[in-house]
Amino acid sequence: MSEIKDFAKAQEFLAAYAEKDGLSVSQLMDSKIRGGLTYNDFLVLPGKIEFPSHVVSLKTKLTKKITLNTPFVSSPMDTVTESNMAIYMALLGGIGFIHHNCSAEDQAAMVKKVKKFENGFINDPVVLSPKDTVATAKALSQKLGFSGFPITENGDFPGKLVGIVTSRDVQFVENDDVLLGDIMTNEKELVHAKKGITLSEGNEILMKTKKGKLPIVDDDFNLVCMLSRTDLMKNQSYPLASKSATTKQLLCGAAIGTLPSDKERLAKLVEAGLDVVILDSSQGNSIFQLELIGWIKENFKDLQVIAGNVVTREQAASLIAAGCDGLRIGMGSGSICITQEVMACGRPQGTAVYNVSEFANQFGVPTMADGGVQNIGHITKALALGASVVMMGGMLAGTTESPGEYFFRDGKRLKTYRGMGSIDAMQKTDVKGNAATSRYFSEGDKVLVAQGVTGAVVDKGSITKFIPYLHYGLQHSCQDIGVTSLEALRTETDKGNVRFEFRTASAQLEGGVTNLHSYEKRLHN
Repeated sequence: MSEIKDFAKAQEFLAAYAEKDGLSVSQLMDSKIRGGLTYNDFLVLPGKIEFPSHVVSLKTKLTKKITLNTPFVSSPMDTVTESNMAIYMALLGGIGFIHHNCSAEDQAAMVKKVKKFENGFINDPVVLSPKDTVATAKALSQKLGFSGFPITENGDFPGKLVGIVTSRDVQFVENDDVLLGDIMTNEKELVHAKKGITLSEGNEILMKTKKGKLPIVDDDFNLVCMLSRTDLMKNQSYPLASKSATTKQLLCGAAIGTLPSDKERLAKLVEAGLDVVILDSSQGNSIFQLELIGWIKENFKDLQVIAGNVVTREQAASLIAAGCDGLRIGMGSGSICITQEVMACGRPQGTAVYNVSEFANQFGVPTMADGGVQNIGHITKALALGASVVMMGGMLAGTTESPGEYFFRDGKRLKTYRGMGSIDAMQKTDVKGNAATSRYFSEGDKVLVAQGVTGAVVDKGSITKFIPYLHYGLQHSCQDIGVTSLEALRTETDKGNVRFEFRTASAQLEGGVTNLHSYEKRLHN
């Protein structure tokens, strides 16, 4: 073959090939040829870099009606997601799903805490009356974590606004019996706004006046809602935050089981402000889940429902027909899950994500890849195979925001991480039936059969550093592939323009660190 030096000739020569280098996604994922594949079994081939990485958009669909600014989701496990994790996942552009291995009241309280963390218009502000004392204001401030209280005529909301009390009004008052009416900023001096003002207009007033709170009143000076400067500052610090389009509050998800009592649980969660629910079953194609989807759609029409878990098209078809708004994919692929080993059921996660997503996307149903994700590369591969978002458990376990206390062992700072199918998790029962047990349809069993294990993970620090690391890493990955958005990644994959390569065992070894006496693996600073 003669040497080709001219670029135009090189392009002409390349065009003579019957197809692009590498494999299309359908060729790669042909189970008849290669069997089931995991994320480590293949690579995405590089494309052409024509743009900086920071322009890559990570916006994606969680459900039919909910869009996130990043594809990162935290798992509803009792060692991964409670209110603190859910708050910061939402602030950083993703969403957290609060576990249900607790009472319905406790779970609803966690949802409410997320929804109250950052508000747009505060539609139910805590108010006091002029006859309340400084002691009352100090006690409420200690309990609630904020210190600005509107004062209404009778201490009711809604009610006629007569003033406001802030931390500056009470902190130097030594006599706790002093009445708030004697120290408050009265209505004549009060900076306020009229009902109908937009959120941006209200925030502009807060910035100009440098006030902490902005009461909003109607024509009769009745308090109708309020804005907080604290929330404005959060908006500036977390520009990608996932928020409700209507209330501007942080988005929050939660999981429930499929027991009759879960209907009561869901009612409490919806009352607390829940945006989206996951029906948490290890095998989602059950009559219990199908009937529950119908009941939810009849009773809570605005609530988005993610069904699952599924790994086949047939499972997905049942849940889509029932009316789900999203699907959760994975069975036995999590780092602490032993379902495949114990039950002989499941599917390699790469194959599961591709087959279910390829089917579900034809019906406009977004999919969530749940399990098997260990690094940025795995996230990229899951999204290239058709998933809209990626659920993480082990990757987020051990972070500051995950539940549990740190402990030391062998000189390392650790946190407990356990599967919801572990004996430890399933033994957390009450007389109404345990959420973790019902997830595996085992609530009536005399002998529990574990489908998960209990372990420990090393301290990973805060997700306020870890999630941005995933964000920037995913942007760089898309840059290498040659796509400017997650939407483009899926579109170009479907067209056959994004190409793949199968990896042998030796190729996987080659792709890791080799031939070093020792090394330190630092993923981010």
